[in-house]
Amino acid sequence: MTYFWNSSVMVGESILPIRADDRTATANRLLFPAKQILSVTSSSGRVTYAPDQDYVFTPGSRVLTIPEGSAIPVRTRRDFTVPKGSQPYHIARRDGAGEILLGMTHEYADMQVLVTYSHSSEGWTVTPPCFAEKQLPNAIRKLTDGEPITVTLFGDSISAGYNASEFVQAEPYQPPYGELLIQHLQSSYRSKITFANPSVSGQTSGWGVNNIAPIASAKPDLVILAWGMNDGCGGCPAAHFVANLTAQIAAVQQVNPFAEFILVSSMLPNRDWASANPDLVLRYRDAVLKLAGQGIAVADLTSVWETMLKTKDYLDFTGNGVNHPNDFGHRIYAQIISALLIREPN
Repeated sequence: MTYFWNSSVMVGESILPIRADDRTATANRLLFPAKQILSVTSSSGRVTYAPDQDYVFTPGSRVLTIPEGSAIPVRTRRDFTVPKGSQPYHIARRDGAGEILLGMTHEYADMQVLVTYSHSSEGWTVTPPCFAEKQLPNAIRKLTDGEPITVTLFGDSISAGYNASEFVQAEPYQPPYGELLIQHLQSSYRSKITFANPSVSGQTSGWGVNNIAPIASAKPDLVILAWGMNDGCGGCPAAHFVANLTAQIAAVQQVNPFAEFILVSSMLPNRDWASANPDLVLRYRDAVLKLAGQGIAVADLTSVWETMLKTKDYLDFTGNGVNHPNDFGHRIYAQIISALLIREPN
């Protein structure tokens, strides 16, 4: 696994081409200024698009332009608004103009394309995660010494794997971030890793407190707690959110005092969704970062999403239009968490 913030090549960055109503060409922004576009493909990988014919770019620019007549499918903003009551779930737009199209499977992936390009690393302002040997000494020692280790991931639908292509049984069948993380650990260490993922869609940190007992009784060595998306939508105050995390930590430590924890600060929801509360999720991030210390590391996905949204459209890397990552987003989750557990080569 290559960490995108350290690499000179961005692999498979997703974009969803959206054309303004008054334009014939579509401009799509990349995370980094591109030196060379190496490939542009469909999200399935089955279709490769032709330079100059299907897309145009100027070296050193972040902008990939899709000209009129390109084979790359292009949408308009209207395509992502549907009538009220036309979907199984009510996903009201904040502006009141109908509902946001909810992608239950691979609807958004089918509209996205993947761009692989070489670039300079300028412009990435998020402090990269550091190898957490001081915060997670027990887990790191077990991995380094090749000892068996048990890892449990406990969170909501993002952690359950929703909208990863393997989860929805669509090409290219990429696993969700939890499985990607374990694959990376297994390729980096000799340890036998036992992985459990009792994450449940739609749940909150409060539900996690009420359901932590079976997880604690299994005495895991490393617990990854990944809450916040549904807490934010439900308006849970930051103080209550942190109290729920610390209660889960205490419950596990009561059974296994040597257990360690990674707290995942969630990606952001789509601001256009009436139920979204991204500013509250940002407050969760700030509060969770203060919990880092002996036995606790933080994987800050919130800041990564916040920074990406300064450059890119939310729909570029969404899995369902409102609150799930696509394959690209699941890879970012896996990379951020992996960097806490695997020392980068010098």
